[in-house]
Amino acid sequence: MKNILLTISYDGTDFCGWQRQDKADAGQPVRTVQGELETALAKLLKQPVAVSGSGRTDSGVHAAGQAANFFSPIDSIPVERYIPALNSLLPDDIRITGSREVPDSFHARFDAVGRTYRYFLHCGPTPSACEMRFVWPIRRYPDVRLLNRMASCLSGEIDCTTFAAAGDVCPSKKRYLEKAVFFADGDKIVFEIAANAFLWKMVRSIVGTLLYYEQQGKTADDFASALAAKDRMLAGPTAPAKGLFLWNVSFSGIRRH
Repeated sequence: MKNILLTISYDGTDFCGWQRQDKADAGQPVRTVQGELETALAKLLKQPVAVSGSGRTDSGVHAAGQAANFFSPIDSIPVERYIPALNSLLPDDIRITGSREVPDSFHARFDAVGRTYRYFLHCGPTPSACEMRFVWPIRRYPDVRLLNRMASCLSGEIDCTTFAAAGDVCPSKKRYLEKAVFFADGDKIVFEIAANAFLWKMVRSIVGTLLYYEQQGKTADDFASALAAKDRMLAGPTAPAKGLFLWNVSFSGIRRH
């Protein structure tokens, strides 16, 4: 039996998130990435197979580099063959882009030491039809220097209660942030943030708050004060899901906690 680690990309528009939800709609299953992947693996391997993801993405959130592992009962399948074999069985909005064998003790969630997200803002007047599912059209050009001055507060171990969504059940709201930066990419502005882990809807709340504070003419000190207050009432509107991508997952480096 082999433990296989997959790298997965998906267009999250038509999914109710990553995690399988078998009784979410009046006792019926809803469409999820994990559900589709486990269905494809069951067809390929002729038996049920459980998949463990590195983390959950919410409804409408995309991934360029989600990671998930499963145990294959068929040792004779070369590891690299899982890429074309699964892609032939999966819907077009999920693609397997990588496959490798990992130790039996490996778990995609518990062995991940960092996750990076990117959020895409379209600043021109009108995105193309091809972009509409993957950007938040804000139709203005924000002050990137001010955004980065505010984002510089997001470094090190931080209590992120200000950006915790109502209903978040995590007992600790502290996270270790490695990076938070905006950069231009043609007619888009991209926000990249990396941390050991994230709270539910945390990245979208940060993006919405930064854009709101910038538009209201607030300063980096104002943003720092809101962060230190640990008060959800000081956060701005939550950015829509469609601009957010789980960009990659890291399994090497320092484990913060």
